[in-house]
Amino acid sequence: MAPMDLETAARCFAELGHPTRLAIYRRLVQAGDDGMPVGALGEELGVIPSTLSHHVKQLLEAGLISQQRDGRILYCRPIYPRMDALLAFLREECCARPVPRPADSAKQCC
Repeated sequence: MAPMDLETAARCFAELGHPTRLAIYRRLVQAGDDGMPVGALGEELGVIPSTLSHHVKQLLEAGLISQQRDGRILYCRPIYPRMDALLAFLREECCARPVPRPADSAKQCC
């Protein structure tokens, strides 16, 4: 996957900045490559279907997850290359170039 640009990274972080979306994403990453059925995801996290649908749509639009239908079951899966690109963005763009700071707050992020 190509390096992530600032706008794309900001969109991903914005979507993951919502507690419910972060919980959904975290659970899908924990589920691995097989992902999880949407119904099981909602039950496990205690999110009602209409709310879950809204949050899943936001994660889909940000490119953080994918969906695949298997018969009557709709599975959500994390898109690991997108997660890797987001993490690489943090490492390469946020930590690579130290920004001069006043002496009293000179802490490096990495």
